[in-house]
Amino acid sequence: MLKEWIWLATRRGIKPNAICEILEYFGTPERVYYAPSHLYEELPVLSPHMRESLCDKSMEQVEQILEACERLNLRVMTYGDGDYPQRLRELADPPIVLYILGRTIQFDQEPVIGVVGTRTPSQYGQRVATQLGYGISKSGGLLVSGMAQGIDAAALKGALQSGRPVVSILAGGVDLPYPRQNIGLYHDVAAVGAVISERPPGTPHLGEYFPIRNRIISGLSLGVVAVECRRHSGTMRTIEHALEQNRDVFAVPGNIDSQNSEGPNWLLRQGARPITGYEDILEEYWSYFPQKLQTMSPMNQQVLQKRIEAVLEKQEKPQNIQPSEPKPEPQEQKTLPDEESLGLTEQERHVLAIIREKKRACEPDELVEWAQIPVRQILSILSVLQIYGLIEEQPGKRFKAQS
Repeated sequence: MLKEWIWLATRRGIKPNAICEILEYFGTPERVYYAPSHLYEELPVLSPHMRESLCDKSMEQVEQILEACERLNLRVMTYGDGDYPQRLRELADPPIVLYILGRTIQFDQEPVIGVVGTRTPSQYGQRVATQLGYGISKSGGLLVSGMAQGIDAAALKGALQSGRPVVSILAGGVDLPYPRQNIGLYHDVAAVGAVISERPPGTPHLGEYFPIRNRIISGLSLGVVAVECRRHSGTMRTIEHALEQNRDVFAVPGNIDSQNSEGPNWLLRQGARPITGYEDILEEYWSYFPQKLQTMSPMNQQVLQKRIEAVLEKQEKPQNIQPSEPKPEPQEQKTLPDEESLGLTEQERHVLAIIREKKRACEPDELVEWAQIPVRQILSILSVLQIYGLIEEQPGKRFKAQS
């Protein structure tokens, strides 16, 4: 049956809403596959080109996809599976097949919040996205976003600091990190949560796939937050999907003279819920998920603020700028941040101590063995230590303490 699901999902020119009509008529993908061609003519939704695509019974592409999934250790989830998210099943155009790298998450049992925004945010937007990502995740919510530079990446990085699962939805194949600048983020998300796409592995991230992808971000979510975006943008298309899917829409107020605030401020005028922090979002769902959601302690709030400041300081640091006459800095003037003042957790201090003790570049797998901490937590800890400048990544994804 899995082969027939993939075969149906890969028919050229047939969109998900049309596939739903086909399934409603035939009942199962097997019946679609083995149906005589004249039965396809009874469906008005099918154009001649679509009927021609259904008449192609070759399984060669399907076999290649399944081989790639086995090689890459991907989970293939179909619309017919019992754990397929009900939130997606209720859509008019649900993805028929999902390819999952990482964990399989029971989305219907999670308070999922989508955070979206521009690829070119202001410092304010980055700070808010990072804070929302951390706050939502630390308090028991499940963050879902794309993986673009800007707001998406900032929200994911903030959520990763909590050590809890996060989810990213890609437009192309889950085996192709996109954008390439976020390859480290891609591996971190896959290690602690999941990277998901409706496109088979190897599919390039074409521009036409992004608007279609956005309906999955909003479809999995209870509510979607617009942090910063233009009035007409991909972010606003995600919000349109959310409204069509009867999802809650939240917006971060912004400066009235900022182009990046055009979208959120317009949404607020249309009735979107204004937010000043992650609590404004999660309070809508606490009564539905009392065992999942919790308020953040003052200590965690202090840690959050320090981590946001560290992220922003690293992002704002000028790159590739060399003084005309560089002067050597005396060794005794070089100081490292104090892990106590940074609010490092006991596990983060333990891993840092191990790396310092080894006095060489360490691989994550080695740290898992030495620290007896799961790999997903090790990767999150390494991200935190890098942000604070306590360690540096070297070629081969190895990590060494700053001296």
